[in-house]
Amino acid sequence: MASLNIEILNPKAKKLLQDLAELRLISISEKDSNPFMEVVKKLRSKKAKISMDEITKEVEALRTKRYGK
Repeated sequence: MASLNIEILNPKAKKLLQDLAELRLISISEKDSNPFMEVVKKLRSKKAKISMDEITKEVEALRTKRYGK
C-alpha cells in the first residue's frame, strides 16, 4: 500500500477523492501537523526528576551569585 501527500487546489478534486473513498478505493485521513507543537508535546512529556527543594536551592544559589548577597 502506498501513501501520498496531496495538496488539493480545486474543490472539485476534493469531491472526487471523497467519492473514491465512498467506493472504498482509497482511504482519506487528514493530519494537521505543526512541528512546533510536536516539539512542545515532546518536551512536556518528559517529567523533571528534581525535587522542589533542589529547585529552590538552585534558584537561591543563582540569586546569590547574581546579586552578590
